[in-house]
Amino acid sequence: MGTLKSILREVKEELTQKDIVRENAQQNMRKATSLSKQSILLMHQKKYEKARKSIENAKEIISKLQDSAKEYPHIIYSGMFSAALQEYAEANIFQELIQEARFVTPDEINVPAVDYVLGLADVIGEYRRLVLDVLREGDAEKGEKCLQTMDDIYIELMAMDEAYMLVPGLRRKCDVARRIIEATRGDITQEVRRKSLENYLKQFEQAQRRKRQPRKG
Repeated sequence: MGTLKSILREVKEELTQKDIVRENAQQNMRKATSLSKQSILLMHQKKYEKARKSIENAKEIISKLQDSAKEYPHIIYSGMFSAALQEYAEANIFQELIQEARFVTPDEINVPAVDYVLGLADVIGEYRRLVLDVLREGDAEKGEKCLQTMDDIYIELMAMDEAYMLVPGLRRKCDVARRIIEATRGDITQEVRRKSLENYLKQFEQAQRRKRQPRKG
């Protein structure tokens, strides 16, 4: 039978070990989140190979965290890990849409359904940034295609019925997404009108020049 001193020594050792696991886990969660954010930024910069590598590095970290969860589930499955998974899901969804024009599934990236859905909602914000970039390049048509993707995501999320209420934070994200979509629609409409006016003025100037040209014969 152990003494109180030996019992408390074992307790202290266990708590110290758990604290080390917690610190390492939180550090890795922050790193995975940072890599996912970096991947999204690289996608916007059209540095697709570097973006893919960032996601792969994030995947490796997340896989190790999920393995650790088997022994320390109460440490790993915290709010911070959920945030990392959402960012990771967002990066994967965004990359697959840009490069393959398809939606990656939760099973393909090994992310829980709730974190997948919350990451999907955030993709709408990344598409607004994409729209602003293509509008600066004068490509309103591509902007309209991006807006269609934004609409599709929002409509499908809102159509989840009861499941919509079972995802904490989804209502707030969808409210933000709706405002983002409305602002983006306004930007595209303004650009389409600007291009239409620009084309009209060009045609008008060409017509005026033809009128001023002396007739032959």
